[in-house]
Amino acid sequence: MSMIRDLRAAVRPSRPSLRKDGVTYDTTRDPAAASAVVDCAVYRDGVRVETQKPLSPHEAMRLVRRDGGFVWIGLHEPTEAEFAGIASEFGLHPLAVEDAVQAHQRPKLERYDDSLFTVFKTIHYVEHDRLSANSEVVETGEVMCFTGRHFFITVRHGGQGSLRALRHRLQDDPELLTKGPSAVLHAIADHVVDGYIAVADAVQDDIDEVETEVFSPGRKGTPRGTDASRIYQLKREVLEFKRAVAPLLRPMQLLSERPMRLIDPDIQKYFRDVADHVARVHEQVAGFDELLNSILQANLAQASVAQNEDMRKITAWAAIIAVPTMVCGVYGMNFTYMPELHWRYGYPVIMTITVAICLGIHRTLKRNGWL
Repeated sequence: MSMIRDLRAAVRPSRPSLRKDGVTYDTTRDPAAASAVVDCAVYRDGVRVETQKPLSPHEAMRLVRRDGGFVWIGLHEPTEAEFAGIASEFGLHPLAVEDAVQAHQRPKLERYDDSLFTVFKTIHYVEHDRLSANSEVVETGEVMCFTGRHFFITVRHGGQGSLRALRHRLQDDPELLTKGPSAVLHAIADHVVDGYIAVADAVQDDIDEVETEVFSPGRKGTPRGTDASRIYQLKREVLEFKRAVAPLLRPMQLLSERPMRLIDPDIQKYFRDVADHVARVHEQVAGFDELLNSILQANLAQASVAQNEDMRKITAWAAIIAVPTMVCGVYGMNFTYMPELHWRYGYPVIMTITVAICLGIHRTLKRNGWL
């Protein structure tokens, strides 16, 4: 890993930086560009400390060291250089920092010395008028959380899953914020899992729609089926949903059952509720996967049955047509001596017999369900 970082340093141009109190901060961001820091605030006794100007992470931590409380920093898709100063200021582990910057991580909970590193997958339901073979049903993002004794840092990736409303809601509940960073971790976990529940309900509606189309009667009361590619696309989206929920079971169980220094005992009780909700959503998503397998198999079976029906009809009509074909073939032979060729009633008799045989075959096949 260190060799990779050395290679990156070699190929990237040098960046001007500002060194303040032993911490290096990147200064190459375009002043017109939006900052990766969405919000930075100090909370003391459950109340946000008001300042005349926005605080930098360094200034916020200096206030905490002087007067107590904790700092909550929110970032959105920071670069490696932008996050380096914050990581150094708060003593974050390099492995956790690398995961937070690169994103595309599996939901997990890791302990590093005096901090917890938690990864959540956020799920957003994509609205659509009608499910198609190319419909995007769920959209994923990530929220990484660093929980320390006097700090809480969130790193968000993706366009969905904003935490601004959650921060405002927590600020309206000072009693909860007095519990420190662990209260914020619980609030984010609860917020993410509540999103899972809402998405699961919406996906259930899509599955119900596909199931209805597969088993709804078509012509002559037979199931008409649906496009298998739509079912397969929905199954892929459910699988992506499952990848976000399933790995989160173990972290939530650890947070709710195992005592941790950084988790307030009063807050730990609330993680049990979150763990229960994760388990419920996981069972629901697993059920979606199994149900879609059954629907896909049923749809394929219906397609096979429909093909067999078509083949039986083709075979039945071929059998009927074979009778006049045979008669015409016999009387199309150029023999001089054929009994019926010079008989006055030969033609109507042969035609009558041919039609009678065809009608008999048709009636028999129809009675047996071939037509």
